Amino acid sequence: MKIAVLMGGTSAERDVSLASGAGVVSGLKAAGHDVIPIDTARGYKALKMEEVKQISQVKAQPPSIEELAKYAGELTIKAINPADLRGVDVVFIILHGGAGENGTIQALLDLACIPYTGSGVLASALAMDKYMSKQIFLANNIPTPDFFIVDRDEKPTNDSIDKKIRQGVGYPAIIKPNCQGSSVGLSFVKDVSELAIAVELGFRYDSRLLIEKYIAGREFTVSVLGDEPLPLVEIVPEGGLYDYEHKYIAGKTNKVCPVNLPEDLQKMIQTIGINAFRALGCRGFGRVDCRLAENDQPYCLEVNTLPGMTATSLVPKAARVAGMEFPQLLERICRIAIDDFKAREKS
Repeated sequence: MKIAVLMGGTSAERDVSLASGAGVVSGLKAAGHDVIPIDTARGYKALKMEEVKQISQVKAQPPSIEELAKYAGELTIKAINPADLRGVDVVFIILHGGAGENGTIQALLDLACIPYTGSGVLASALAMDKYMSKQIFLANNIPTPDFFIVDRDEKPTNDSIDKKIRQGVGYPAIIKPNCQGSSVGLSFVKDVSELAIAVELGFRYDSRLLIEKYIAGREFTVSVLGDEPLPLVEIVPEGGLYDYEHKYIAGKTNKVCPVNLPEDLQKMIQTIGINAFRALGCRGFGRVDCRLAENDQPYCLEVNTLPGMTATSLVPKAARVAGMEFPQLLERICRIAIDDFKAREKS
């Protein structure tokens, strides 16, 4: 197949996307495909393989807002040029966050009638908006931690936020930007003394914050391929919080697969993951993050429609345990996308 890989982009997860993109390009080439790597922040300009190989490991912190501001948004639109992509069998989207994961890129590709991997416009937009996702989880009886939203336009004070936390989710609490991934801007807040710094950090990346009840217990992730769950992966970070640094710096987190958990409990978590994936209308592949409380009650945190594909990523690990090596996984994702596209064309 001839496959364009969209990577990089202009979101705070740019570095992660570049690392994921480098892995996807190498994996697809290993599977024998013709690959065109494109950094959407630079327009339609295919990266040379030497450039892809030189992409460094993800840094401990995401790029600054100032650094991201240098990339022009119109170049992203130029990267999706139907004339340039006409000979491509499928576009493999491995953009994380922002326009790459919120349905915007997907809409442009739909208009151009070009098949692409992963979820469509609506599912991508819903999954990116954590508040909307949780509303849909509740409507479908999918357990999720208690939460509320804080909007910067309403000029909340730290005192008013503290009051809502005490009356609602309680301390400790998780504070994170509503429309970000990779734990960018996320904080674990033990008490009111840590609130101001957490709110300031979150508002750097979004005008709305999701404040969520912290579920003490264990963290698992449900990788989805097609419409089936892959083996669970347990996430055990050093220090207890799976933040940006622990996600992408090798050795900071132990990722266990297969997991040490009774089979009925594994199936319960997988069912919650699949139900959340379907409730948002996702397709192709994805990852659902869950917490397992100390009383063995699973909770769905969020759905990732474009999960990471770095050396430390969770979906490739789960696929490997299921007997599928990385190049096979990538090819399967592409085949699913092409089949889905053809089915939608017929309908």
